[in-house]
Amino acid sequence: MSEARIWHGGDLDEARRLFPDAPEPWIDLSTGINPIAYPMPPLPASLFERLPSPAAHRDLEAAAAEAYGAADSAMVLGAPGTQVLISLLPALWPRSRVAILGPTYAEHAHAWRGAGHAVAEVGTVDEADEADILVVVNPNNPDGRTLRREALLEQAERLRRRGGRLVVDEAFADFDDKETLVPVLPDNAIVLRSFGKTYGLAGVRLGFAVTATGFAGTLRKALGPWSVSGPALEVGRRALRDRTWRESAWEARAEDARRLDVLLAPLSDRATGGTILYRLMESGRTPELFSHLGRHGIWVRRFQSDPRLLRFGLPGSAEAWRRLETALADFLKA
Repeated sequence: MSEARIWHGGDLDEARRLFPDAPEPWIDLSTGINPIAYPMPPLPASLFERLPSPAAHRDLEAAAAEAYGAADSAMVLGAPGTQVLISLLPALWPRSRVAILGPTYAEHAHAWRGAGHAVAEVGTVDEADEADILVVVNPNNPDGRTLRREALLEQAERLRRRGGRLVVDEAFADFDDKETLVPVLPDNAIVLRSFGKTYGLAGVRLGFAVTATGFAGTLRKALGPWSVSGPALEVGRRALRDRTWRESAWEARAEDARRLDVLLAPLSDRATGGTILYRLMESGRTPELFSHLGRHGIWVRRFQSDPRLLRFGLPGSAEAWRRLETALADFLKA
């Protein structure tokens, strides 16, 4: 029997299949990607014509170390997206007991199970006392739950005493980094950071692992040479060093998130959760709302695990906000 497909955001082919009569263009609110992308710099043709140099890789990783607060750029490894790292990590350990703090991003459990590990979803980190590896998404996707840095450090120390490892996926931490583990990273911890979500450039396919230099070397060998394309290296290093843009985007998206909360409040059965880049609502009318929005050409994220939940990304234009506001108002009137 084939394994059930994991639903992800961004699949407009599925949106058009389900709602063939919906108006175009579709408004895709199904992802947690910044809708106002970092302005792409002009790229010389040479970046496409030759293999990336080791020096370019090192410069990108130095830029990421500065942006994330790593003590040493040798601890930072660039990769073609964090999803590649999520899939790769389980292959680097013998079969282990893996605890995943959930519910959360489903690809973590999928990857560890696929590599033959014994995987258990736990509701609190205290339930992971028998695990060899603990995986935490912080802030969590989709509900935005955030663990304090001190709690993560405590778990890392518990794992150390039994030879275990802590994996922290900080894909959504760039705009809410108070609890990031990177500046005080224990040597038995691995932090994953996403580039495309914050900078609105998911198609660049760029992500990072931050870990002790020895294990960073193991990851480099596993990925092999030229793991990040020349264009991605150039875009990534420029964007990561542009602190002014990042701080401005942080403020603007936080304001957008507050605006979206106001729109969703009359539809939600409880307070909205999520992160700055997306909001999560829970309602007994979620299936009806999903279909209503789909017929209006607005694609949002539903969940296999809980049909009462819907996740809304941030609209990226005045027209997108207008269409969403109109559709939600029409639903409330029905």
